[in-house]
Amino acid sequence: MIGIVDYNAGNIKSVERALTALGISYVISKNPEDLKDCSKLIFPGVGEAAYAMDQLKKSGFDVFLRNWVKESKPLLGICLGSQIIFEYSEEGDTQCLGFIKGKIRHFNSLDDSMVKKGIKIPHMGWNSLKFPREGRLFKGLPEDSYVYFVHSYYLQAEDEEIVKATTDYSTCIHASVE
Repeated sequence: MIGIVDYNAGNIKSVERALTALGISYVISKNPEDLKDCSKLIFPGVGEAAYAMDQLKKSGFDVFLRNWVKESKPLLGICLGSQIIFEYSEEGDTQCLGFIKGKIRHFNSLDDSMVKKGIKIPHMGWNSLKFPREGRLFKGLPEDSYVYFVHSYYLQAEDEEIVKATTDYSTCIHASVE
């Protein structure tokens, strides 16, 4: 059974609709105890990193997720969920879960002249993916496939070897890591 982590910061309905359309059984819960027997977890998220970390701590999901990862169980982070598995986010100067070494950067922190170059923030739109290394998530998807982005912050993994998909938006964005 797949568990969906509900910590008051997730795009739960989108994930729920996708799993239903695929005919995959799942359980959604705000209580970590309800997800302990799941074989996989989906960790969605929308919003602000500091708020999300606060919600994880209040619900006990921070400890639950740390234990989950220590046991090498599958965890899929989506959107904000993929960001706060890193060590640190510039959004709200937030210490995150630290499962992956690296930072979440705001586009402006890398290059203050982005706005002068006509680069709009947030990044909203279709961008093609590059696959520097083979990964499980995009297996079978052709290089240069387009996916939709809506974000002002992006992943910057410390270890390039874990980066499985990238896109370009005035800088190389780590779009997916494993």
